[in-house]
Amino acid sequence: MEPLSAITNRTKTTTTQITRNSKIFKTIIQAIQDKKGENIISLDLRKIHEAATDFFIICEANNITQLRAIADNVEYEVKTKCAEWAYKSEGKTAAQWLLIDYINIVVHVMHPDSRKFYQLEEMWSDADVKMHDL
Repeated sequence: MEPLSAITNRTKTTTTQITRNSKIFKTIIQAIQDKKGENIISLDLRKIHEAATDFFIICEANNITQLRAIADNVEYEVKTKCAEWAYKSEGKTAAQWLLIDYINIVVHVMHPDSRKFYQLEEMWSDADVKMHDL
């Protein structure tokens, strides 16, 4: 596990302005949709001073196999199409909530029960929310 000092000292990349029209953002959404992720939303956190990232992308998968398939596809597609590697990836062992951190975008692939329990959308209710379902 990463020391707390490393997390608090981490800064957002300022060389590239990330938006919902950015290639990496669109690639992540498409990779989730390709593996039938459900209830896909993005939270724009750029106007929230306390946020450590620009965007959260949150989706659901109904079983462990699909959770892992979505996470693996996101990492593969972003690496292939955008030449970006995840800074950190967590949760593949427990497979209830998988997190892929691209610094400016953090992807949360969650089981519906975990999503309902943790309520990330409620925790970041000040963020601009956009649905991305097909």
